[in-house]
Amino acid sequence: MRPHVFVDLDGTLTDSAPGIFAAILHALETLGAPRPDETALRACIGPSLHESFPRLGVPEADVPRAMALYREHYMDGGVYDAKVYDGAREMLARLKEMGFRLALATAKPIAYAPLITRHFGLTPYFDAEFGSDLDGRFTDKRDLLKRCVAETGADPARSFMLGDRRHDAVGALANGITPLGALWGFGGREELTAAGVAALAGAPAEVADMVEDLR
Repeated sequence: MRPHVFVDLDGTLTDSAPGIFAAILHALETLGAPRPDETALRACIGPSLHESFPRLGVPEADVPRAMALYREHYMDGGVYDAKVYDGAREMLARLKEMGFRLALATAKPIAYAPLITRHFGLTPYFDAEFGSDLDGRFTDKRDLLKRCVAETGADPARSFMLGDRRHDAVGALANGITPLGALWGFGGREELTAAGVAALAGAPAEVADMVEDLR
């Protein structure tokens, strides 16, 4: 069993807000739902949109339509309307040099995630990539990380999950993995601390040393 670092995508490796926000607003406008403020939009990055759309005023019966509208707009260019955080590539490279296997663990559908990692040149850093199914399965990080551990053969006791939202930490703890918080993302110190992260990094450049101290 090998030590792994499982890494979130949105808010951890990439600032994907522009593409995601535009697709959400397109869906809401088409359905006649109220326009949310930026705080409400930021809260949508990380959790499943199956959960987020009702919180944005979309009736449960209209959530499938909202998801279809979102995906249509997102795949029409929004998927690449993002940028890699400064230092993220170097962070991944150093973790590899330290002997960790790396696996992407995102609630974003696996139909999209590899397109993004390939587009931004991140694919070579990963030994495996995991995401949710389009039908909503594995959007819960507890289920996703359970699958990650089973399929990679990772040793949870020697592995880490790096993410920017509470769902990353909750999923890690449920699977015996040490959670690490990415403060440059969308969650923030209060959210991540309350979720039980073992340590917080203010920038990607801090992660490798933090992992070294905890391993």
